[in-house]
Amino acid sequence: MRTRLFASLAALWLVAPVGAQTNAPSPRVITLAECIQLALEKNLDIQIRRLQPKIDLYNLDSSRGYYDLTFNLNASQRFNSSPGSPDPASRLFGVSSESYSESYGPSLTQQLGTGGRVTVNGDLVRRSGTSFTSFNYSTDAGISLTQPLLKNSWIDATRQTILVNKRTLKIDELALRSQVITTINSVQQAYYELIYARDNVRVQEASLELAEKLLADNKRRVEVGALAPLDEKQSESQVAARRSDLLSARRELEAQVNAIKSLLGDDFNAWAAVALEPADKLVAVAQPLNVQDSWRTGMALRPDLQSSKEAIERQNVVLRYNHNQLFPSLDLTLTYGHNGLGQTLPTGLNGIQRGDNQFYSYGIVLSFPLSNTTAKNNYQSSKLTKEVLLLQFKQLEQSIIVEIDNSVKQAQTAYEKIEATRQARLYAEAALDAEQKKLENGKSTSFFVLQLQRDLTAARSAEIRALADYNKSLSTLSKSEGTTLEKANIGLEFK
Repeated sequence: MRTRLFASLAALWLVAPVGAQTNAPSPRVITLAECIQLALEKNLDIQIRRLQPKIDLYNLDSSRGYYDLTFNLNASQRFNSSPGSPDPASRLFGVSSESYSESYGPSLTQQLGTGGRVTVNGDLVRRSGTSFTSFNYSTDAGISLTQPLLKNSWIDATRQTILVNKRTLKIDELALRSQVITTINSVQQAYYELIYARDNVRVQEASLELAEKLLADNKRRVEVGALAPLDEKQSESQVAARRSDLLSARRELEAQVNAIKSLLGDDFNAWAAVALEPADKLVAVAQPLNVQDSWRTGMALRPDLQSSKEAIERQNVVLRYNHNQLFPSLDLTLTYGHNGLGQTLPTGLNGIQRGDNQFYSYGIVLSFPLSNTTAKNNYQSSKLTKEVLLLQFKQLEQSIIVEIDNSVKQAQTAYEKIEATRQARLYAEAALDAEQKKLENGKSTSFFVLQLQRDLTAARSAEIRALADYNKSLSTLSKSEGTTLEKANIGLEFK
């Protein structure tokens, strides 16, 4: 697999100097594109999934090995001894005989893509004994063809295996594509949550700063008698609460850092001394959202839907094979060759070269089981399996349609919430500013100011939450459509 990304890997991986001893994590600003690159290179799920197509290639090549040219060599010896005929009327009465022969038969066999087989063979036989004159040599060379006409004709077990392995390879390539999409989506979701967690820490820091400023102002007013001590206690309580909120926000930030680290590499410990800081900001870029267009895109690009189609095609291969096995075996056999005889080996070989003695044969061989129970049941089983796969494909189509519809509506709602939360934040800022001025003029109390401070903090958090959710919803929509790789400018190549 080769990926084309926004930046090269060499510019992305930073390693702490050897022997460096520090307790504080070293900061590292990282972009979303860099996170995706690291995940594609180091993520364990992708590494595992990437190996399966390689295994499939070996299996495919192994199944093709059936068509390798095969060399065979047969060698044998035989000895016969006869005491002669006990019948006086026989010309062999009382005459014993002995014979010895040795045979050598080299041959080359080639399996054909039609289910047939071609064999080129030669035989050398050497005989001796009382029934032969000195040494007698016989040689022959020929070619034979066996071709199925019905069963194993248009498909056999080997061709089925090869075709099934091709489909399996395609399915696992699609599974790798799906895993890459899932991983990228997970990285995007985690990265947007990381930005939110970072920005929320800043919101909580600002909230604590406001609470501390109000506490300082209230202390001064209490000292001069312009404010009741109760207001000071309320301010102190608010400061404590804001510090608690800040600690929680920082803890959530640490959790999000760990979440994205787990996606970026195969060695979590290597990231222990690295403090990740997102370089990107949450922005709201309006996207054209049309559920009909998204449906069409999903039907064309979703790797799981394509994989389901491939599974049906793979089952069609099995169905074709099992249907073929219902037919009887009817094999055509053809043989042609030359033989030679001689008292010496050269004279025997010369007979083949001259073509003095030709031989040929042809015929058919018919064979079939009387009940054919196995083939019939295998065929019916494969038909039902295909029906299951067709129903699963339809079920997947329906689930994708629903998923895309939900994703589009989620993105539309998330975008609308951005404006709503922005207006709420602006109103909260204005309300706090007005109430603060009233407090300074003695026309309000700390209670109301503290309440509006909490409202402002909540409004700010809600706004960045809406921004994060919108970006996450776009990522989810891309995953639902199967367009994650295209939108991330990533290309997968399989070799």
